[in-house]
Amino acid sequence: MSANMPTPRSGYWTTVGRAWRLRCPRCGQGRLFKNLISMNADCDHCHLHYEREPGYFLGSIYINYGLTALLVTLFYFALFYSGVVSPQAGLWIVTAFALVFPIWFFRYARSLWMGFDHYWDPTTDGPNDASATELRAENRGE
Repeated sequence: MSANMPTPRSGYWTTVGRAWRLRCPRCGQGRLFKNLISMNADCDHCHLHYEREPGYFLGSIYINYGLTALLVTLFYFALFYSGVVSPQAGLWIVTAFALVFPIWFFRYARSLWMGFDHYWDPTTDGPNDASATELRAENRGE
């Protein structure tokens, strides 16, 4: 298969599974993150460049914010109407959750964003794709 031909699309659930395991959306082998916060630039296995363009991961912020807002709302009303804690204590609990959860979910939001993006628009970016390599070099000012 030529490097400029699109790669066969993985199944939806395969792509989602790879995202939840923080693996490369194309091959499922390479790790996305070096540590808790820093991402690898490319897949060690298939050489997919993770950040397609500047600002690429902006969509992951929407995933993170949307899920955080939904969970905070659900948890607050569940605590409020269950009567397990006072409304004041419930507010403190969901405030703490709203501060901690997005930090923990950051990696998964990025991975899910990459997975969804790769599912709907598979890349041909790899070691033999000269146009993608040249474009990255231009963006870095080389």
